[in-house]
Amino acid sequence: MSLLQQDSSVRDDAARGEEFTKGSSHLILTGIVATVIVTIGIGLYFRMGEKPPAATGQAVNVTAHLMHRETPGMDANGAVAPKEKFDQVLVFAHVQLHNQSKEPLFVRHIMSNVTLDDGIHTSFAAIPLDYERIFIAYPDLASLHGKSIATDATIPPGQTLEGDFVSAFRLDKEHWDARKGLNFNVSLRYNPDLILTPTTPVSDR
Repeated sequence: MSLLQQDSSVRDDAARGEEFTKGSSHLILTGIVATVIVTIGIGLYFRMGEKPPAATGQAVNVTAHLMHRETPGMDANGAVAPKEKFDQVLVFAHVQLHNQSKEPLFVRHIMSNVTLDDGIHTSFAAIPLDYERIFIAYPDLASLHGKSIATDATIPPGQTLEGDFVSAFRLDKEHWDARKGLNFNVSLRYNPDLILTPTTPVSDR
């Protein structure tokens, strides 16, 4: 074999090796692209498969009224009972609840939650009848009176329910001021609870 033929053979082998390398690089690139496409597709599948929450809402105009109370000195049957003095915080809030689902939403109850050093203290929102009684018993709270919200209401699809409620906590000013958090829990039948945090600072009076 001549030197010319040897050089030709070497060049052919080099060319084949270069083509193989290019082919391998092409396969690797194709594999990477395919992996990226599959990953994006899976992400979109799960994102599109996620259902938005059935309800949204917000809590606004939250006011705390601190007061010192004394029991009347008789029990529910009219019998004499020892008087008891204690501090109390009335938490007034205006909430808006929107049903963004295609089915009616059934409100079971509404609760207020105050987080203190010893844990979470919970109080149920007063029903509309008791809400009105508070303003009869304490006329000086008239400026806080609003349209009471039904704590066991039904919200039709696409509709918004809003109104006011009050919750009571046996707390003094020191413990109330030291609170670590405040939120409202709207319990919905057949759906997860809706947790609302005040959108504006809580005012005290």
